[in-house]
Amino acid sequence: MERYEQCIIKSFKHNGHIHRLWQQNWVVPNEYLSAEHQEESLIVLINRQTPIIEADGKQWVSRVPAVSFFIPGQWFNIVALLEAGGVRYYCNITSPPYLQGGVLTYIDYDLDVIRTADGSKYIVDQDEYEHHKVLYHYPQAVQDKVRDGLNILLDRIERGGTPFSDDSARAYYEKFMDVFGEVDE
Repeated sequence: MERYEQCIIKSFKHNGHIHRLWQQNWVVPNEYLSAEHQEESLIVLINRQTPIIEADGKQWVSRVPAVSFFIPGQWFNIVALLEAGGVRYYCNITSPPYLQGGVLTYIDYDLDVIRTADGSKYIVDQDEYEHHKVLYHYPQAVQDKVRDGLNILLDRIERGGTPFSDDSARAYYEKFMDVFGEVDE
């Protein structure tokens, strides 16, 4: 039986500076992944009350349990936030993930898509993307990858593609809680 391994998530900006650090996440063992997720080689992480450090040094603790999905080669990642009113998906347009030695890294390209529990979707932070595109001199190739990543992500949301399944996100979290037990809020 495989076990959950601890993992740190580090996101960077295009200029190489740290953007945000999630200090305590757990990698879902491959044997616990659905066949569909195994087929796409998804990296699935669970966190609950994880300490988070912002670029400016500000620290806070996440309040909502989350199941994060990273798909190798894709220019986005998806975080299923398990809220009282349902699952909200916060999707980041990013470089593809890189996992090595218990640290998962990627470059955050500002654009985000939020899919609410009722299925509505919103593209946010376009102004931030436009500002950083100029400030950090995003090459055309990166701009093209960002646009393509956004389009692929929007298509997955539209057709309910992997990993947009509330049941799957909840199942991963419930399995995690079965292994680790309840944590005091």
